[in-house]
Amino acid sequence: MTMSLAAIRRYPVKSMGGEALSQAVVEGRGLAGDRWFAVVDADGKLASGKDTRRFRRRDAIFDYTARTDGDQVLVSRHGTQWPVGDAELDADLSRAMGAAVRVLPEGAVDHFDEGPVSLIGTATLAWSAERGIEADPRRLRANLVVETDEPFVEESWVGGEVRVGGVILRIVDRLPRCRMIDLDQDGASASGGWLKLLGAERDTCAAVYADVVRPGLLAVGDRLAL
Repeated sequence: MTMSLAAIRRYPVKSMGGEALSQAVVEGRGLAGDRWFAVVDADGKLASGKDTRRFRRRDAIFDYTARTDGDQVLVSRHGTQWPVGDAELDADLSRAMGAAVRVLPEGAVDHFDEGPVSLIGTATLAWSAERGIEADPRRLRANLVVETDEPFVEESWVGGEVRVGGVILRIVDRLPRCRMIDLDQDGASASGGWLKLLGAERDTCAAVYADVVRPGLLAVGDRLAL
């Protein structure tokens, strides 16, 4: 099986919509700039689509999109755009969420849910689509989409390493999913109960996450080797 990198996606502000890339620098932390910022409330909780010890459910976050422009991150909503660090952005977010929040960079605790890089195969997406799901990888907020022939083959790579472009990743584990995948987000429509399907057939898991063994550059079209 010949595999190649089909898509790259980065999320400069956690839980906001992200950006498609043709290539990306991968650092020890993950894709450069990925989830570096987050929307944080007075209790230090990060805005998300779920409530946990670290996160607070604030679905208004999905109305915003973030992209990188040179050395700054720009956030947009309803035709208005602000650079991260602009007090007007924090004010708009606070109004939308009904609480005082700020966009802050990562501190002592990283912003990732599981691991720094997430990856899913196209055959896994096709398997879901065949069961009536609008299987857009943006619903899963995956960083890397890899052309594959066998559904869930990426799960068999857990414990091993993959090379793509100049980067080597160690596949750590499967990714459990939550209610976020059944919300409209990042320009993708949440058509079909993906979480219910995964719960019934895949222990709620789809995609895998990886640690970075060797940083470098990767690009759409790069071959992937186990």
